[in-house]
Amino acid sequence: MGKPTGFKEFDRKKVPWRLPVVRINDYDEIYTEPKLDQLREQGARCMDCGVPFCQSNTGCPIDNLIPEWNDLVYNNRWKEAIERLHKTNNFPEFTGRVCPAPCEGSCVLGITNPPVTIKNIENAIVDRAWEEGWIVAEPPETRTGKTVAIVGSGPAGLSAADQLNKAGHTVTVFERANRIGGLLQYGIPNMKLSKEAIQRRVDKMTAEGIVFKTGVDIGKDILPKDLQKDFDAVLLACGATKPRDLPIPNRDAKGVYPAMDFLTANTMQMVHGDSLDDNFISAEGKDVIVIGGGDTGTDCIGTSLRHGCRSLVNFELLPKPPEDRAPDNPWPQWPRVFRVDYGHEEASAKFGHDPRHYQLLSKEFLKDDQGNLSGIKSVQVEWTKKDDGGWSMAEVAGSEKVWPAQLILLAMGFLGPEQYVAESLGLEVDPRSNFQAEHGKYATNIDGVFAAGDCRRGQSLVVWAINEGRGAARAIDIFLEGSSNLPAPGQTLGTAMEMSV
Repeated sequence: MGKPTGFKEFDRKKVPWRLPVVRINDYDEIYTEPKLDQLREQGARCMDCGVPFCQSNTGCPIDNLIPEWNDLVYNNRWKEAIERLHKTNNFPEFTGRVCPAPCEGSCVLGITNPPVTIKNIENAIVDRAWEEGWIVAEPPETRTGKTVAIVGSGPAGLSAADQLNKAGHTVTVFERANRIGGLLQYGIPNMKLSKEAIQRRVDKMTAEGIVFKTGVDIGKDILPKDLQKDFDAVLLACGATKPRDLPIPNRDAKGVYPAMDFLTANTMQMVHGDSLDDNFISAEGKDVIVIGGGDTGTDCIGTSLRHGCRSLVNFELLPKPPEDRAPDNPWPQWPRVFRVDYGHEEASAKFGHDPRHYQLLSKEFLKDDQGNLSGIKSVQVEWTKKDDGGWSMAEVAGSEKVWPAQLILLAMGFLGPEQYVAESLGLEVDPRSNFQAEHGKYATNIDGVFAAGDCRRGQSLVVWAINEGRGAARAIDIFLEGSSNLPAPGQTLGTAMEMSV
């Protein structure tokens, strides 16, 4: 619980980012080195809550033991803190960097004061653990003789692989890209999640006996049915990678791209040094418009600035969020409030204003005689709440505007997984095209084939992918062995009750 009176003595103080005018010149992580005394003070703010909502289902999807490791940091017991953190989270350096921290939105202290800096503390614990050499390879003492194939190496696939390997199964992870990590590798820029942080986990897992095969596209290079023959169980964790498009006039203009094409190419060339020839998408010297907010939109903003764009605008369809919680958004719900992320801060530092423009509806892409993008036409919209609680949108007459642009990035989310794996297997899908499998069981309609992560639940958070990967690992362990000692989400390793089929 930290210090009993700490929440009254200390104010919230985040670990600062590097100065925006400095960090836009490189792809290094935006974070600064945290100060030990500051972290201990922030851990001291953790209260003796009757119910710690931070680790409940409204807070942390993997039920991190947050009050426990806050207290351990306050008491300078760092090695014990990483042990508690690893009981529920396979990859705290991923969540500590990229998770939006719903735990902080559910913090009891947040009812009346700014919440505990949970995310900063989590990240500091795992980074120190790596520095001190506390995180080492721990191969299982015995093997079960059972084999599992995992399709996809994002956070769901990696967490499932880690858990199944702990149970003694022989795990092979197939990834169609040239490097392991999925969304972590190519969907999140290096300045937010360094690729070294991913690789050190992959190296550890390799040393523990997990086999990684890159450049293998299941469904094209290898038939899914062949995996069924060669392995005792198969887990599909291939993400929701079909981007939402914007089918307005002149969509074929040269210069309109899905956000993930832009971000992936950037990481491959600027970070890894891969030669992409004409496939690299550059924002240098261009008027850039990012359509869609959220983390992906912010990442497009930050990357465009590092390329040296001439101007930058971010379209958002919805109204600007309020500074404080609205009456219909009470604690402990996720606070839908106005935030300034790293990309917005950087754009403001370079251009003198926040790049976001709200309540804009895109109407038409504009192109020149050669088919090159030259701009976009928009219209302002108004939102009105209806009697049934829903919202209606109406265009504002006379509010049309033309914006110059030579590069437009579509960051409007994803519609679900690509379907060729499901079609090859005869897999059932839900009305949103996600692979049909019940949460908690993860079994598809094909015996021995399981699904977890974004391909099952739809586009979501990294922390939810870890939740699903851990849950699917337990379900697969039960399928293979009849029972499991792997923890279900909400349980810690060593306390899980054995469960029979």
